[in-house]
Amino acid sequence: MENYKNKEELISEIRKTAGLFIKEFEDINEEDKDALLEGVDRTPSQMIAYQLGWMNLILSWDEDELNGKEVITPSPNYKWNKLGGLYASFYAEYESYSLSALQKQFNEVLEKFIDWFNNFSDEEVFNQDVRKWASSTTSRWPICKWVHINTVAPFKSFRTRIRKWKKVRNKK
Repeated sequence: MENYKNKEELISEIRKTAGLFIKEFEDINEEDKDALLEGVDRTPSQMIAYQLGWMNLILSWDEDELNGKEVITPSPNYKWNKLGGLYASFYAEYESYSLSALQKQFNEVLEKFIDWFNNFSDEEVFNQDVRKWASSTTSRWPICKWVHINTVAPFKSFRTRIRKWKKVRNKK
C-alpha cells in the first residue's frame, strides 16, 4: 500500500483514480454494459457495481457501528475466504441500472464516501483500533488501509480491466 502523508493526499488520490476509472465508461454503448468478453472477468456494469458495493459496504459498517450494532465483516452472509458470493450480490443489486445510471450513482456514492472519510482526523485515519470494524481482522488495519484497498487500488486495477475490455470489444 502507498504511504500517504495525510488524509487530504489520500482523498486526492481517490478523486484522481476514480475520475480516470469512471471516464473509461463514457464511450461504452448501453447495449454493451452486460457483455462478458473472453479474457476479461467482469462486464462493464459489474465493474462499476463492484466499486459501488465496496464503498457502500464500508459506509454501512461505520454507520452500523456508530448506531451500536454489531458489525460482521465482510457481511453476515459472507466470509473473507468466500468473497465471490459477496461480489455476486453487488452485481445483482445493480444489474437493473443503465450504464449511465451506474456512472451517476458511482459519482454520488464517491462524494458521499469522501465526505464520510473527510470527517476523520489524520490520527483516526492512520491509527489502528479507531473503529471496531477496521480492527475486525487479525491485521487490525487502520481506516486509511481499508479506504485505499477499496477505492484507489481497485479503481486502478479495474481501469486496466475496462481498457482491456474495450480493446477486446473493438477487435470484434
